[in-house]
Amino acid sequence: MRRFVRDNALSLFFLVAFLLAVVGQSVAGVADANADQLANGGSAVSWWQYVTSSDFAVDVAENWQSEYLQFLLFIVITVWLVQRGSPESKKPGEEGTGSDAEQKVGRHAVPGSPEWAGATGLRQTLYGNSLGLLMGAIFVLSWLAQAVAGTASYNRRQLSQLQDPVSLGGYVASPDFWNRTLQNWQSELLAVLSMVVLSIYLRQRGSPESKPVGTPHEETSTEN
Repeated sequence: MRRFVRDNALSLFFLVAFLLAVVGQSVAGVADANADQLANGGSAVSWWQYVTSSDFAVDVAENWQSEYLQFLLFIVITVWLVQRGSPESKKPGEEGTGSDAEQKVGRHAVPGSPEWAGATGLRQTLYGNSLGLLMGAIFVLSWLAQAVAGTASYNRRQLSQLQDPVSLGGYVASPDFWNRTLQNWQSELLAVLSMVVLSIYLRQRGSPESKPVGTPHEETSTEN
């Protein structure tokens, strides 16, 4: 057990931090929702009623879809675009998917390579793009979940104000949907931009996300 925890400490840390953040969000969210309910003459809801509501679902989904969009874009775009000096980039001149020998696929697979890496045709293509495909799928599903939950939450507010509800398509085309969506997108894109550029000039000793402290600014990670 001790070895398992040591070997998986990074993922375990973020899993626990994620679960604590979700629980914290639900507790703060139900308190905020009940304060709003009581201020408007409504009745308080239980924690369970809140976490199974469209209001909670849309808040969670809109954050998830923006995070997975960030990873999807970063994974795919770094295949073709580079930033000299950044440890988040390949070095200039290495743009592209790389040769079969570099990627250790097909007849270039080595002992211990994943089974599908040594395959040919569709299986190799799917496995060779599996990370981007999965991130893309999670992004699309989260985006759809945000749209569906957002429609339900928006229509609940519309009906409480004696206004007509809207369809799923109508909500997706509404300012409310895009205000929520673009708020999250811009923050994620800014975070990636900051990491790519600041890591050229700044260091964090011991972190794999940073170049070694004494590495010249103009060198990218793959040149070390």
